[in-house]
Amino acid sequence: MMYRLYREQHLRCNIETAWKFFSSPHNLSEITPENMSFVVLSDIKDESIFEGMEIDYTVSPVLGIPMKWKTIISQVEEGKSFTDFQKKGPYKHWNHFHEFIPDENGILMKDTVDYELPFGVLGRIAHRLFVKEKLRSIFDFRYRVLNDLFNQEHN
Repeated sequence: MMYRLYREQHLRCNIETAWKFFSSPHNLSEITPENMSFVVLSDIKDESIFEGMEIDYTVSPVLGIPMKWKTIISQVEEGKSFTDFQKKGPYKHWNHFHEFIPDENGILMKDTVDYELPFGVLGRIAHRLFVKEKLRSIFDFRYRVLNDLFNQEHN
């Protein structure tokens, strides 16, 4: 069964600042809860994402058990959107579309994640018991961190 998580957040910055931050795989660990032990393994310097880019991570989403995760950047429209697609990892399907829409106050950022768990009925039970809430809590954490980074007045 396919699930969808959708979030949007307004950021007080210009498109160049938003794009630079979100298109760097290294910033993912900054917006992921520490207890997930999220580490980028790929040797990526400060290069911008591109279609076909593969990124390897380790993450510990459940009980501190580390898992390998490989995503591929499957779509990039510079300064507007990009998609990361799970090539290998804990999900049967994971497709995360990131969209950035400039407006008079900054950027409206939209996240649409379509995902499916493995293991049929057991996956659906796991989703109901903890996966859905875990994903919500990760994106709630991201919201708070991004709000602190982009929307706080700095004196």
